[in-house]
Amino acid sequence: MMLEALTIAAMLCSLAPAVLFCVNWRRYLPPPQAEPSYLPALSVLIPARDEEDGIAAVVESVLASTGVSFEVIVMDDCSSDRTADIVEAIAKKDARVRLERTQALPSGWNGKQHTCWTLALAARHELLCFVDADVRLKPECLARMTVFLQRGRRGLVTGFPQQATETWLERLLLPLIHFVLLGFLPVERMRNTTDPAFAAGCGQFILVRREDYFACGGHAEIKTTMHDGLLLPRLFRQYGYRTDLADLTDLATCRMYRNALQVWQGLAKNATEGLASPVRILPISLLLFLGQIVPFMLAAWLLLVRESSVAETVYVLIAITGAWLPRFMAAYRFRQSWRGACLHPLDVGILLAVQWYALTRKITGGSVRWKERSYSHL
Repeated sequence: MMLEALTIAAMLCSLAPAVLFCVNWRRYLPPPQAEPSYLPALSVLIPARDEEDGIAAVVESVLASTGVSFEVIVMDDCSSDRTADIVEAIAKKDARVRLERTQALPSGWNGKQHTCWTLALAARHELLCFVDADVRLKPECLARMTVFLQRGRRGLVTGFPQQATETWLERLLLPLIHFVLLGFLPVERMRNTTDPAFAAGCGQFILVRREDYFACGGHAEIKTTMHDGLLLPRLFRQYGYRTDLADLTDLATCRMYRNALQVWQGLAKNATEGLASPVRILPISLLLFLGQIVPFMLAAWLLLVRESSVAETVYVLIAITGAWLPRFMAAYRFRQSWRGACLHPLDVGILLAVQWYALTRKITGGSVRWKERSYSHL
C-alpha cells in the first residue's frame, strides 16, 4: 500500500511540470520579425573582466547587427589580461565602439552589478542592452528584441541564448535551465501580471528602456547580489513594469563555462537567490526528487526486486514518461545534448547537490569566489 502511494506521488510530481512545460511550449517564442521601420537606437553594454579569449568575438557579433542603430560600450573591470588592448584596437577601426574602465570595486558591490551600473551611466541612447562577454549575437537579434520590447509596452525583455556545451557537466546541467524555466514558471501569468513572484530572466541578454531603468534604480538596487538575470526583472516588476522572455535559440549563443569546476562554481554562486533560497529549496527539492528521480528508482526496484501490480507498473511508466518528455522536447527544440536528456535523473540529482551545497555554504558563512574576487554572503 505504501509503495502504491509512493508511485502515485511520484507520478503526480512528474506530471505537474511536464504538463506546464507542454503548455509553455507554445507560449515561449522567439521575438517577432523586425519590419523596415524606425527603431530607437541602442547602447549595447558589455561588462568584461579578463575576457581576452572572447571579447573580440562578442564585439564583432554586435557590430554585424542589422536593422537598428547602436553604440557598443565595453567596460573593462580591472582586467589583468589583454581585454582592454583588444577592445581599443577594435575601437580605432570602428567609431561605434568605445572602451571604458572601472575603478576599484566599491565596498558592498558585486563586480558585475557595479560594472553594469557604470555602463548604464556611460550610455548615450534610449535603450540599454546588457550583453555578457561570452554571448554571440546573430545580425537580426538586436532589432527583433527591440521590436519585442516596443510592441508589448514592456519595461524589460530578456532571452535565453542557445547554451553551447562541450564538457560532460555542461551537457548534464546547463540544459536544465529550460526544464526548470518552462516546467515551473507559468509563462502566461508572468506575461500578464507584474507580480514579482513570477519574475524570470537571463543575465546574458537584458534589454530595457533607459528611463525605466533609472526610475527603478537599475543595478544599483541589486548591487550586493550575484543574479541580475532574476533580480533585475523582479525589481522592474516591483515598480509596476511588465517583463517578458523570448527564445533566443536561433538568435544568440553562449558558452558560459569551460570545465566541470566552472560549472559547479558558476551555478552555486547565485543559487541561493533562486532555487536554493531558504524558502524554496525544501519544496523544490521534494518536488524534483519525487518527480524526476524516484520514478527511475521505483522502476529498478519493481524490475529487480519484486513483482508489481498492474496499477503500480502503470503509475511508474507514466511518471517516467512525465520526467523524460520535457527533456526530450527541450533537446529537440533548443538543440541540447541527447545524452544529457537520457541521463535526466542523474542531472537532477547533481543539480540538487549544487543547490544544497550553496545553501550550506551560505548558512555557514562561506564566501563565493568568482572572477578572482571573493564575496561574503549577505
